[in-house]
Formats: sequence, C-alpha cells, structure tokens
Amino acid sequence: MMLKGKVALVTGSTSGIGLGIACKLAAAGANVMLNGFGDAEAALASVAAHGGRVLHHPADVSDPEQIAELVSQTERQLGTLDVLVNNAGIQHVAPIEQFPVERWDAIIALNLSSVFHTTRLALPGMRQRNWGRIINVSSVHGLVASVQKAAYVAAKHGVIGLTKTVALETATTGITCNALCPGWVLTPLVQQQIDLRNQALGDTERATRELLMEKQPSLDFVTPEELGELTLFLCSDAARQVRGVAWNMDGGWLAQ
Repeated sequence: MMLKGKVALVTGSTSGIGLGIACKLAAAGANVMLNGFGDAEAALASVAAHGGRVLHHPADVSDPEQIAELVSQTERQLGTLDVLVNNAGIQHVAPIEQFPVERWDAIIALNLSSVFHTTRLALPGMRQRNWGRIINVSSVHGLVASVQKAAYVAAKHGVIGLTKTVALETATTGITCNALCPGWVLTPLVQQQIDLRNQALGDTERATRELLMEKQPSLDFVTPEELGELTLFLCSDAARQVRGVAWNMDGGWLAQ
C-alpha cells in the first residue's frame, strides 16, 4: 500500500495499458481518476475491485479546455493529484505522402500535446507538496522508427523529449518524470494491425506471429500488468533518482 492516500490520474484508461496501470495503482492504495471513451462502467468495476476510490471523467484529451476540467475535477473530487500517467493515444498507418493532414493533427494533439497540457496543470500542486510522479507512456517508437507511422513516431519521440525536459526542471524536487517505452502490447491499436494482416493471410495465429517476428524477439506480447508493475517501481522511493529515463519494455526489440 505504498501509494495509500495518493491520487492518480491515468488518461486513456478504460482499456489496455491504461487500465492495467490503473489497477496496479489502485492495488497499491491510490485513489484513481480514470479517463477515456471505452466502457467506463466495466473499467470502474475492474479498478474498484483492487480497493480505493475510483472515478471516471470522459474528457477528450486532445482538447486543452477539457484537459483543464479533467485535472481540476481530479483535484476537486479526490483532493490532490500526485501520480499522473499520460497514456492516451491513437494511431494511423499510411505513407507520408498519403498521410491525411487531419490524422497528423489529431495524433499530435492526443499523443503529444495532451502530455504537455496535463503536466503543466499537475505540476503546481506537486511542487506545493514537493512530491509527484509523472509517467508518460511513450513507445519503442519513441526511440526507433517504423515505416508508415510518421505521426505516431514523431509524437512518441516528442514525448521522450518532453519527459527529459520536465525531469530537468524538477530535478531538485521530490517530483520525478519518466517514460515507458513498450514494444508490442496486445491493445486495440495493435489488434487493428493484426486484423489488417489477417485480411491477406486468412490466419489469425500466423498474422500475430509474423507481427511479433518482425520486431519482438521474445515472440510474446508485453502485458499491461507488467507495465503496471514498472509504473509502481517508478512511483516508489527506490526510484527517486530515476529521472528523465525512457525505459523500454520490448521483448528485445531494441537489443537487435
């Protein structure tokens, strides 16, 4: 219960990585504000099963005004904001010359700009209490690129740059800022890529294996629960000098 009495906000947490992280934070004693467009009732039930208070706010975190309301309501309803996990994200796959401009703008707004807005709003309270943990879910694509993912790769690289800047600006305080860089996690975004392959192959198992073989030597998915455990470590006193790190959990992707 190392986070007992702390309050966590996890964006994009009604499914996938965000939900897995939220469950681990709740199990460690935190009260949690969920956010996202998925099945809120199911997500609330999943997190509440681990204890603590849990609420949901449906803010679209591509909109700065809605982000402000999300942070304000978290602090108002739960008392503080001590742990901020920026997880919300979307993806679009296309060659650069065919990449729709509106999709570029949407991905940058949700995957990168939202991290800036939540962070700038959460920091004053963290500074006042001289304690905080900001954990940005980047991606292995924040460290290396892949074809046809220009906006996603650019945004995730930007998240790591922003993470380092915040870490430096808070280096003499009790606030830390770090990034998680997962490889393939079986989220709805990755499932879409498997489904696209399956349309050509007509074999889901083969489509899944071929996706993993291209990048992830372990031939196994990273799980939301594993990322949740890493998040707990970064929230712990043992990680107080882990600052500005882009921590890849990728089944060997970057070891190649």
